[in-house]
Order: sequence, then C-alpha cells, then structure tokens
Amino acid sequence: LNFSLSFSSFRDPMAMERANLLNMAKLSIKGLIESALSFGRTLDSDYPPLQQFFVVMEHCLKHGLKVKKTFLGYNKSLWGPLEMVEKLCPEAGEIAASVRDLPGLKTPLGRARAWLRLALMQKRLADYLRVLITRKDILSDFYESSAVMLEEEGAVIVGLLVGLNVIDANLCVKGEDLDTQVGVIDFSMYLKNDIDDYRSEERNGQIAAILDQKNYVEELNRQLKSLVYTQVAKGDASCELDTYKQSRQGLDEMYNEARRQLREECQLRQDVENELVVQVSMKQEMELAMKLLEKDIHEKQDTLIGLRNQLDEVKAINVEMYQKMQTSDDGMKHKNDMIARLEEKTNQITATMRQLEQRLQDAERDRLSAEDGMRRFKQDFANKADSLQKQIAQREKLQLETDLKIEREWRQTLQNDLERERETVAQLSAEAQQINALKKEFHRLQDENTQLKGICEEQEQHFICYKSKLYVGSFQGGQVWLKDKDATHCKLCEKEFSISRRKHHCRNCGEIFCNACSDNELPLPASPKPVRVCDTCHALLLQRCSSNTT
Repeated sequence: LNFSLSFSSFRDPMAMERANLLNMAKLSIKGLIESALSFGRTLDSDYPPLQQFFVVMEHCLKHGLKVKKTFLGYNKSLWGPLEMVEKLCPEAGEIAASVRDLPGLKTPLGRARAWLRLALMQKRLADYLRVLITRKDILSDFYESSAVMLEEEGAVIVGLLVGLNVIDANLCVKGEDLDTQVGVIDFSMYLKNDIDDYRSEERNGQIAAILDQKNYVEELNRQLKSLVYTQVAKGDASCELDTYKQSRQGLDEMYNEARRQLREECQLRQDVENELVVQVSMKQEMELAMKLLEKDIHEKQDTLIGLRNQLDEVKAINVEMYQKMQTSDDGMKHKNDMIARLEEKTNQITATMRQLEQRLQDAERDRLSAEDGMRRFKQDFANKADSLQKQIAQREKLQLETDLKIEREWRQTLQNDLERERETVAQLSAEAQQINALKKEFHRLQDENTQLKGICEEQEQHFICYKSKLYVGSFQGGQVWLKDKDATHCKLCEKEFSISRRKHHCRNCGEIFCNACSDNELPLPASPKPVRVCDTCHALLLQRCSSNTT
C-alpha cells in the first residue's frame, strides 16, 4: 500500500484505488483461507478474518457506485446491482426472497450484507458475481466507468473468490444488526510478523559489522600516519613515506575489494532471500492446493457414498412397491372377476324375474277369466233355476224329480269345476309367493352387489392412501404427516392460522407451522433439492451436519 501511495501523483486516482482494493482483497481472501484451514471448524459470524473479508468486499462493491436521487435525498446503495443477480441467475432467487423476508432488515445496505453472507454459506458467491460482471450493460447503470466491477480488477477478485468454496460457514443472519454496522478495514491484521523483524535485525547486524571493519581500517591508517611522522623526525622520512604510501594504497585496495565483495554478497543474499520467499510461498500455495484438493476429494467421495445409499434405498422401495402393485393388481383382477360373475348372475335373475312376472300376469289373466266365467255361470245358473221353477210349476212331479236329478248333476259338475278353479288359484298364489321370494332374493343380491362395490372402492382408496403414505414416509424419515384439518395453530409460535397466515408442512417432522417459523430450506435424504423445514429441524440438521463435518 505504501509503495502504491508513493506513486499516486503519477497515476490515475481511481486506478490507485482499484489497485489498493485488489491488494486488500488478495490479503483478506488468502488470510481467511489459511486461518480457516488451520482453525479446522465451521466459521461463525464472530470470526475476525471473516468479518474483515465482508468489510473488504463491501468496499470493493461500493467503489465507483453512482449516487441516485430519491425522495429523501441522495442515496448510494449496493443492493441494486446485487438484486439484479436474481434475474440473471434463477438459483439466486431463493437468497433474494430470504433477504426480503428477514424482518430485522430496514435498509438496502443491510439487505446487501445479508445477501453476501447467504451467498457465502451457499458457496455460490463467486458464481453469482461472475454472472453479474459479465453484464457490463447492466452494471453501467449502477457504477461509474472506472469502477472495480467494470475493470479487470473485478474479474481477478471474482476469480480469487472461488477458493472460498472450501470454507464451511454457519452465519446467523437473523440475530445480527446489519443495518448499523460500520465497515472499517483493520490494517493491523496484515502488518509484518516476527520473522520479518528478525530478518531486519540480522541485516542491521551485518551492516554494523561492515561499519566496524571500516572504522578499524581508518584507525589503522591513523596509526600508520603517526608512525610515518615519527620516522620522518628520525631522518628516514623519504623511505618511510614511500612505505606509507604503498601500505596506504594497499589498504585502500583491500578496503575497496572488501567493500565490493560485501556489496556482491549482500546482493547475492538478497537474491537468495527473495528466491527463498518465492519457494516458501510456492510451497504454501502447493500445500494449500493439496489440502483443498484432498478435502474436495473426500467431500465428493462422501457425496458419492450417500448417493449410492440413496439409490439402493430407492431401488428397494421400488421393488417393494412393484410387489405390492402386483399383489394389488391380482386382488383387483379377482374382484373384477367376482363382479363380472355377480353381474352375470344378476342378469340371469333379472331374466328369471321377467319370466316369472310374465307367468304371473298370465295367471292373473287366467284367474280373471275364470272369475268372469264363474259370474257368467252363476248368472246362467240363476236364469236356469228360474226357468226350472217355472217348469216345475207347470210340469208334474215326475218331470220335477227328473229335472231335479239333472239339476243335481249340473250342480255337482259346477262344484267340480269350482274346485278345479280353486286349485288353479291356489297354484297361482304359490307361484306368486315364489315370485315374491325371488324378488327378495334379487333385492338381497343387489344389496350384496352394492356392498361389494363399496368394499372394492374402499380398498382402492386404502391402496391410494397406502401409496401416498409410502411416498410421504420415504422423504419424511417415518414421521407422522399431520393433516391440515387437525391443525389450527402454529406448532412453534402457537399463532392461529388465517387467510394471511397460511399453513406449511415441515418436510422433516411432518408438523404444520406458519411461514415465519418454517422459512428455512435444506436438502434431506429423501429429496436432493432443498425443501421447507421448520426452525427447530433447521437448527437440529445444521448441528448434526456440523458435528458430522467436525
């Protein structure tokens, strides 16, 4: 940062800001990944490197943001471009809907901060921002032309965000006050460490040793000068002066040679240290990449094992359902055969009833004709009796006895005919009773047919309910699926349901809750896609997932 600020007068200020933000993003992302891997647990909202990462991302997204005029004044919010991700990427619709449904958020800045946290927990932050920066025409409505999101630095930052997919974060967005937080970058986390201080002290010690050698050479020169002066006083001035000059020249050459060698050694040492730093950074990056790769491999293996187990369970359920369907089809065929036989028997009974009704009508007509003949016979008998009485009065006693004998014979014949007619009527009455018994049997068979049809329909309803219960049990872990009519209040907050407060089933426990108590979504073993779960099951599943990850 200091190096960049020293050339601020020679470069564009916006370019300087982009470079500084890019350097801060690199430092925060690298520090967050390294600290998270060394931490070895799921990160929460109070983790300092994670807080600094969100502050740096907020500054990057705010850079070059246009000021829009509203009714309350001038507003500068980054919720606008983040809200456009929902239109460009349909998968981001769930995050946007969750952010809008949060009751504690009142400002666009708080919604943007909540969106960043939810996207990081989903491990889709890099994907969403990559989709956003590819649409320069949409971003130009929100940012200036020299903003980070419209330049190459934005693409580099989005590429760095891919490394955050190895981090597992469990952030409680509801409990945080995201509207009033102050986003200030803490530079103390990125200052030099003790190793750099040790290297600077070692370098200062080397410089001090060189200075001590220089002082020693200068002291030696002074002593030689004093020796030359004493020798001159004794009379050997010329000889000693030559000796002094030669020694002085030799010392200067030694000093220059030593200084040149020291400079070369310092340069060589600096090159070796730079190479060592590069090798150490490359080794750390390789170790980090190996850790990320190993963790990704373990996660994919666990996912593959889970998918295989789910596939085996689904196959077993399909085999069981196929067997039950075969059994049900056999039962349905048997019942259909019984119904066909009953219908055939019913048709036969109906034909028999029609024949008996026809015979009954014929017998009724015969009885009526017999009664009519009886009436005519009685009338004729009465007329004959009158005529006989008149003849009796006119004839003699012998003729009267003859007539009476003849009359007795006629009466006997009529009585015999009457007895035969009575027997015919009795036979017809017996046949009528048989017809009534057949009618009762027909009605009884009709009732039995109706009962069998009702039993068949009831068994079909039981079979459909059984299939639905099997499906519900397959993705609800065997819990009881509560019916809508059995619930009038929310299971968690105990508020009464109404037109505005709708009923929602938890896909994990099967209970009924309101929207506020069941607005969470998580994937379950019976459903690979995220489904609605209540707050209690959401916390329990997250705790179980955290314990499994640990």
